[in-house]
Amino acid sequence: MSAGSENGVKGRTIGKDVASRREEILRTATELFAEHGFSDAMTQELADRLGVGKGTIYRYFPSKRELFLAAADRVMRTLSAHVEANVAGIEDGLERIARGVLAFLTFFADRPEYVELLIQERAQFKDRTRPTYIEHRQVHGQRWRKLYAELTGEGRLREIPAQQVSDVIGNLIYGTMFTNYFAGPAKPVAQQARDILDVVFRGILSDSERRRLAELDLIELVSTPASRPEAAPAD
Repeated sequence: MSAGSENGVKGRTIGKDVASRREEILRTATELFAEHGFSDAMTQELADRLGVGKGTIYRYFPSKRELFLAAADRVMRTLSAHVEANVAGIEDGLERIARGVLAFLTFFADRPEYVELLIQERAQFKDRTRPTYIEHRQVHGQRWRKLYAELTGEGRLREIPAQQVSDVIGNLIYGTMFTNYFAGPAKPVAQQARDILDVVFRGILSDSERRRLAELDLIELVSTPASRPEAAPAD
């Protein structure tokens, strides 16, 4: 083997070692932040759990803030990989949506410490314009918006903007994830996914009611005088 080849192999090995160490630090830091919170999670305890000196951690993450935000970013990258793995090879667009919803809910139900990290980020770093979750949702949501647009073009979804579909489905699963964390799932996540899909795919209106409202602006529906609570009579 030539010197150049040996150096190349050595470089790849070192690169893998660095990536592995970084992943180990982030995984352990996530557990520690979830247990103790950002302000009480001491770098020394993290170093003790990893069996390294604090200097090793500082080489990868110069500050606790950078460590925390990198851990939150890892949560979202792991979520994206999990969802993609669960929809890989699925050709039908609606089935991809269904499997994606279930994968999202299952991911967080099995990893409550990840939800805790997202909650802490919002509480600790209010100076950030957009939390990590929202940043990743905007980026990784592009492929889902593309799918919604394709399904609309095929006549399988009604003519509404793909962004609107993405926002509504995203908000439904996001809210369900947090509700499950705070109150515990009222039913298995598979049933929650089915409930969400039932309402999203089939709606809540009967066929006759959908026909009646087909030409009605829904903003008008909620803003007509008949639908407003009557004001209390003046004394």
